[in-house]
Amino acid sequence: MRQPFIHRPSWARLALGRPLAALGALAVALALGMAPAAVQGATPVYGFEVKHTYPHDDHAFTEGLFYLNGALFESTGGEGRSFLRRVRPQDGAVLQSVTLEPGLFGEGIVNWGSEIISLTWRNQVGFRWDLKSFARRKTFHYKGEGWALTQNGKAIILSDGTSSLHFLDPVTLRETRRLPVTADGRPVANLNELEWVKGEILANIWQTSRIARIDPRTGVVKGWIDLSALPEVQAQQDPDSVLNGIAYDREHDRLFVTGKNWPHLYEIRLTAPAGGTP
Repeated sequence: MRQPFIHRPSWARLALGRPLAALGALAVALALGMAPAAVQGATPVYGFEVKHTYPHDDHAFTEGLFYLNGALFESTGGEGRSFLRRVRPQDGAVLQSVTLEPGLFGEGIVNWGSEIISLTWRNQVGFRWDLKSFARRKTFHYKGEGWALTQNGKAIILSDGTSSLHFLDPVTLRETRRLPVTADGRPVANLNELEWVKGEILANIWQTSRIARIDPRTGVVKGWIDLSALPEVQAQQDPDSVLNGIAYDREHDRLFVTGKNWPHLYEIRLTAPAGGTP
């Protein structure tokens, strides 16, 4: 573990996770619909403190993550290297694993009752797994891409890389509601890995170093979490090894984040934006 450090957000690093010249950062932010607070002055940006650092498999292309009963459950992507795993957080040891068939690209996962529900990227097929044994129970199909899953105790929530979240019936997996996500009045595209935390939907935004805090009633982004100071973001060389993966331990109020092929998993605590409270 490393000693905790605190990072206060800087919007110029927020768009791509690295320092940019002011003009270039502004152009990128505007193009992505992520204009800085100085321009739009509406959505607060939160910093973070790293409370603990844990090992993470740096060959795991993380697509889905959740915490349950003392363990992390993780799905990875890549044809021929897509796995569903149960992992011990303290040392990163893989306690249980099942491999998807060659040709399938694993994506998001979520627990529901005695099952794990998983997606694939463009294969338009998903699976229901036994939570304990990892035995495959059922196969289901859907249209479009599958990116991520979470749940609020009533519905499954799915992202597909667009600016909308899809609420699904947990039994039939049919869509019951669609939620457009906006920040400062603009659609937020590339919604990726999801986690339900204290009545909010947290969402990674693909290829950025930020997490959106989404109001599940309105779809409005209530705040951004700037993780651009994490070491893997600062030292990133592989453009695919981006921030992706959020898990929440409700019992102990712990929030975890990681990324694709990252060697570390971080437990973080949010710090207040300027003039506000977390």
